[in-house]
Amino acid sequence: MEQTAPTLHLLCGKIAAGKSTLAARLAGAPRTVLVSEDAWLGHLFADRMKTGADFMHYSARLRQAMGPHIEGLLDAGLSVVLDFQANTVDSRKWMRGIIDASGAAHQLHVLVPPDEVCLARLRERNASGAHPFSITEEQFHRFSSHFAPPTADEGFNLVVHED
Repeated sequence: MEQTAPTLHLLCGKIAAGKSTLAARLAGAPRTVLVSEDAWLGHLFADRMKTGADFMHYSARLRQAMGPHIEGLLDAGLSVVLDFQANTVDSRKWMRGIIDASGAAHQLHVLVPPDEVCLARLRERNASGAHPFSITEEQFHRFSSHFAPPTADEGFNLVVHED
């Protein structure tokens, strides 16, 4: 039986761009594990996350714990879909560290729907109550102002999803 090399799948896109939907699809591949930032933050810290600063604080704590775990999964031969936002240079540096430490192959999936599409999806997601966090349009715009698409000099294997 032929085995493929483990791959770390990373996701870049604004809120409600479709990252988690794509992550679930990618995680359907054999020997692939999904690690979701929103799920972990929701279970561990939802009652403490009231502001954007709270999100940044608890997200940083989660990354400290998850980095070695993700490396271990990759070293064990499993592919990982890392459903953490790769929307800033700093977040991608953390992900680059996992790639460098594990030597795993990687793909940075970049989702680029227009803001109007993201906002429509956000309203639908909020109305459904299925997501661990409800995000306002004001929060969408605030977080989107920090969005920095990846550049070639960051050295990622990009897969662009026009949506």
